[in-house]
Amino acid sequence: MDQSFAVRYAVTIADEEYWRRQIKCQYACPVHTDARGYVRAIAEGDYERAYRIARGPNPLASICGRVCGAPCEAACRRGAIDQPIAIRALKRFVTDQFGGRPASPASFPSGECDGLEEMTHLARYLASREYKAPEGERVAIIGSGPAGLAAAHDLALLGFRPVVFEMEPKPAGMLYTGIPAYRLPRDLIDAEIELIRSLGVEFRCGVQIGRDVPFDDLRRDYRAVIVAVGAKRARMLTLPGSDAEGVYGGVDFLRAAALGEPFPIGRRVIVIGGGNVAYDVSRSAVRYLSGEEEDPQRLVDWQTQSDISRLAVRQPSVRQVHLVCLESRAEMPADEIEIVEGEEEGIRRHNRLGPKEFLWRQDNGEKKLTGVRFRRALRVFDENRRFSPVYDDADTVDIEADTVLLSVGQMPDLSFLGGAARLPVNPETLETGMEGVFAAGDVAYGAKLMIDAIASGKKAARSVYRYLTGSEIQPRESQFHFEIDSYRRERGYEGRGRQRIPVASVQERLADPRRLVETGYTETGAQREAGRCLDCGVNTIFDGEKCILCGGCVDVCPTLCLKLVGVEQLEPAAELRALLDAHAAGESWSAIVKDEERCIRCALCAERCPTRAITMERFQFSQEWQHA
Repeated sequence: MDQSFAVRYAVTIADEEYWRRQIKCQYACPVHTDARGYVRAIAEGDYERAYRIARGPNPLASICGRVCGAPCEAACRRGAIDQPIAIRALKRFVTDQFGGRPASPASFPSGECDGLEEMTHLARYLASREYKAPEGERVAIIGSGPAGLAAAHDLALLGFRPVVFEMEPKPAGMLYTGIPAYRLPRDLIDAEIELIRSLGVEFRCGVQIGRDVPFDDLRRDYRAVIVAVGAKRARMLTLPGSDAEGVYGGVDFLRAAALGEPFPIGRRVIVIGGGNVAYDVSRSAVRYLSGEEEDPQRLVDWQTQSDISRLAVRQPSVRQVHLVCLESRAEMPADEIEIVEGEEEGIRRHNRLGPKEFLWRQDNGEKKLTGVRFRRALRVFDENRRFSPVYDDADTVDIEADTVLLSVGQMPDLSFLGGAARLPVNPETLETGMEGVFAAGDVAYGAKLMIDAIASGKKAARSVYRYLTGSEIQPRESQFHFEIDSYRRERGYEGRGRQRIPVASVQERLADPRRLVETGYTETGAQREAGRCLDCGVNTIFDGEKCILCGGCVDVCPTLCLKLVGVEQLEPAAELRALLDAHAAGESWSAIVKDEERCIRCALCAERCPTRAITMERFQFSQEWQHA
């Protein structure tokens, strides 16, 4: 055959980084949680071990089990076959059983939480005795959101005395005031806060830096300061009529709902935005007062059950909630489940519309909102996927409203720095231009996922340790493969569909604004879903000395991930090219190539091999912390 027309295969030599990348869920997680590890532990019924693996690198594991953006799921190899493993829901399953229990860091046994950023190894490195409250220097943390909590948690383990300043009456920042109770129960937040408090972290709530305590006083009284204020200020639109009464920030509404404060919401609500926060706002508005008829007794019942009911006393019920966004249905950044459940709850979605002006009328000398005029969006992004909307100004749509809740982005409030619009931050060390001042979370790099903020807070804690002690804590990494003697998989795992995450009915959701939408897996459902995991830490290892090129492994592979080809069909990496040139020059050699993306770790190739040239081996890596 003319080799110029033959299929050619780009190949590389596997090294430690290659094997690490194969565990895609762990590699994608900003704190490198061994998701595969705890998912497989659930499949085996070892739930306590699963919790320890999930909790090891993540001080907010229980909260992440409810509301994490789950980059691990987006990266999951199973998603290329059918649907990714429901990793976040499985984390919730184990944290619901074991989470929120204050404990010594030393209670996490070694060897069960392998991966980067491993807190159990760090705890052992710092103390060989039972943990006690830190007695070291004081570090101030501004903001008690995910970044601030993670920084406080790690600093306490490092021996410092973190003091967290929070302007709201409750700790947890946007976890409490920005995420609705129907997604994240308040008692779960309280449990995580108490666990961190038990490590010796002090929380001072209702204290606004710049108003109650000058920022310069913090720098004077504390050895270091971490700014982790988060992006909690709503971005507003400067359009005609935007100053009319009835135009508010969506996060301001969420805050009022969380704290039970009055908010002047009306009966016809428009939420502008297409992301998850926009759906939090829209779905909270639906819950504000659901149903077409006012039931006085129901209001009384709600006032005894939920803070959000206090908002309902001013206006009649919300009859319409419209969500309007620039993106098409396919382009919307909101999670699919948010869109689907929002529609189930009665949200009216309008795609490809952008606000042109706010309509209003004069009422006793005040501008009262009456609606919004939208124009058709012809596109949202340019050919490079940059935000660059183009509109048809002649094609407009008017929607009546007495309330508009804007969810078009958020930004941090840095007024305590003297009006600075942004805080310059070194991305490697998280140091700012001010001596002893560090940044973490949204204020350091803009709005990202909660798990990114947690990773940032942990990184800031390491930088503060280096700044105050002059010492660097660095990991010493161990990596190895070991053969699995009796590797087996669950029967029919390769054809098993994703288990639907149970949710409450629409009627149940809207009857109580705090009713959890997602009810979570039962033990049976969790084990069935965990059993779908391809266990990507297990690899097929080939011994070229034993292989006789019989092709049996190729014949038996159900996904066609193995092929027997001539070396002339390879397009090798540079290091492999040198090897081939040295050993295969002038000879007709063959090679077995493997497509890792197709492999489902079924072990049929290893079972079929007559010479035991193929073994199933687990790749494992762990870190122990030490001074550089």
